[in-house]
Amino acid sequence: MAGVAVIGWAFLSAGTALVAAPLIAEAFRPRVTNKQRAAATGQVADLPNGPTWFQWRGPEGGPVAVCVHGLTTPSFVWGPLADHLSGMGFRVLTYDLYGRGLSARPKGEQVSTFFTAQLAALLDHQGIEGDFTLLGYSMGGAIATGFAAAHPDRVCQLCLIAPAGLGHDLGPVAQMAINHPNIGKWMMLGFYPRSLRRGLNSERSLPSAIPDMVDLQIAESRKHGFAPAVLSSLRGIMDEDLAPAHRAICDAGIPTLAIWGETDDVIPLAGRDRLAALNPAARNVVIPGAGHTLAYTHVAEVSEVMDTLHVAKGVAP
Repeated sequence: MAGVAVIGWAFLSAGTALVAAPLIAEAFRPRVTNKQRAAATGQVADLPNGPTWFQWRGPEGGPVAVCVHGLTTPSFVWGPLADHLSGMGFRVLTYDLYGRGLSARPKGEQVSTFFTAQLAALLDHQGIEGDFTLLGYSMGGAIATGFAAAHPDRVCQLCLIAPAGLGHDLGPVAQMAINHPNIGKWMMLGFYPRSLRRGLNSERSLPSAIPDMVDLQIAESRKHGFAPAVLSSLRGIMDEDLAPAHRAICDAGIPTLAIWGETDDVIPLAGRDRLAALNPAARNVVIPGAGHTLAYTHVAEVSEVMDTLHVAKGVAP
């Protein structure tokens, strides 16, 4: 009997260790510090939900363009396209969403209002009062859509690149974490970062306008708070029905440009047809041969499409 008891305790201990391992690993992941924020090229805004790291590019006094990044890659993903926009004459604002990059990791459901409140607070912090051009990539497209629908008087034109909110496929681990609320966090902490890194390593052969792009993304996946933020977004804004928002944008008459990757397997091209039905006035452009990485693998093609944006209104202070 004693031997059976020992075996039972051994199994119990092993099971406890298995359950606790992802939580322990998350607790020991490196945290973003104020020293790191201070050392980075850019600025920090102390907003209600915590510090938000941001950066300006382009001519002072130019019309404002705000760029919102996606689910897993911080604002550095906008580098080459933001430089192109600044070359067009825009005063370009990029920033890290909460839970990513050098911004804070606040608790709370990362629904549409969570992110639009961060953007509104940053605009107030920077004294942006007029209307401006709003751009969103991937999940940033969903955030930009929600903001434009809620504040139609503030957005003079909208540019969406492979926008989320019209159908997506983020892989089996993410889907299982969404569908199993009781063990979803354990699955995300234990499996998602590793699964993401495998996917990123498979992209090393892709051309990139951002040096060391894969290594930068992998480094992001190792930070404390990254996986919980991704899970919160998957259960929040990424699971919202944005059809009413797109209809509201159409009704408000906000000029909308949507750029899609022909071979995108994360945000399928079928989203273009759904957007066309919700907002017939939107202009949809497909980049041949481009996948979901088009923001940094097909910069020249995306930039050429963005050249059609109007460089007017929304002058920076």
